[in-house]
Amino acid sequence: MTIMITGGAGFIGANFAIDWLRKNDEVVLNLDKLTYAGNLENLKSIEDNSSHIFVRGDIGDSELVDQLLKQHTPRAIINFAAESHVDRSIEGPEAFIQTNVVGTTRLLQCARRYFQSMPADQQSEFRFLHISTDEVYGSLAPDDPAFTELNRYEPNSPYSASKAASDHLIRAYHHTYGLPVLTTNCSNNYGPYQFPEKLIPLMIHNALKGKPLPIYGDGQQVRDWLFVSDHCSAIRRVLDAGTVGEVYNIGGLNEKTNIEIVHHLCDLLDELSPKSDGGSYRSQIEFVKDRPGHDRRYAIDATKVERDLGWKPRHTFEQGIRETVEWYLAHPEWVEHITSGEYLKWVQRQYT
Repeated sequence: MTIMITGGAGFIGANFAIDWLRKNDEVVLNLDKLTYAGNLENLKSIEDNSSHIFVRGDIGDSELVDQLLKQHTPRAIINFAAESHVDRSIEGPEAFIQTNVVGTTRLLQCARRYFQSMPADQQSEFRFLHISTDEVYGSLAPDDPAFTELNRYEPNSPYSASKAASDHLIRAYHHTYGLPVLTTNCSNNYGPYQFPEKLIPLMIHNALKGKPLPIYGDGQQVRDWLFVSDHCSAIRRVLDAGTVGEVYNIGGLNEKTNIEIVHHLCDLLDELSPKSDGGSYRSQIEFVKDRPGHDRRYAIDATKVERDLGWKPRHTFEQGIRETVEWYLAHPEWVEHITSGEYLKWVQRQYT
């Protein structure tokens, strides 16, 4: 048996592939375009695993996807492939439309053809699982209840709008063509292998380099934080037991402001990698102009996935963030390789 994952050299996809092969003998067919955020070094620990088949390619390449589906006959497709950074979507929205909307549509078309060619017994087992985000729901006021699966979509950035469009396409392909789909909407992930444009790895990297720790606005934006290995376990559970056509919100039950996150990171680094002058990394914090349309608060109500599928996160934030910082401190070569070239140019444009 085989599962196919797309975007499997990125942060969440790579963690899922590693985690899957640690727990299963089932083959993983891994398709990734290897854009700036897709990194083969993320997959180094499984590069010699015969159950991992990596193919460089685009989900928008219908001919390639059709060929891979025909050759490897996966029982499921898990779509991680996406452009995912809000700041980049503000700077260049068309790339997000191309990957998240056009790419998802072409992948769905391939999956539809593949599904319709299957014998009935295989059709009953096939699943298309789409990985999405809580950002499609928009922004919450401080006292608003957390997002449930019934919240209406109110995306506020080109990124979240493109993901909302892909979610609607997933739903449409189920209702129109009978494709057996599942959708998960997760909160902010953190953990090993995260590209350091996102808050937590960016702060760790800048702190250790003695650079400013740039905080948008007043730092009071609230997010729910989900450790990536918990997210992987949720995806496995939804794939195994989720009801076709349903949406499941996946959260970490950890609502924190951005400035709380940065303070916690600084305190951990003070403990685990003290500065030579004995000072605190908090001294490097610098508030910068807020980004346009910055959503104030996200929060996930994960009652449905716990009630229906028995899943809840295993890690507290304190456990997960310590494990994350320890991983980055233990892998300086990974950080150095990924923070070169175009990444540095982008950070300079964004935060200077």
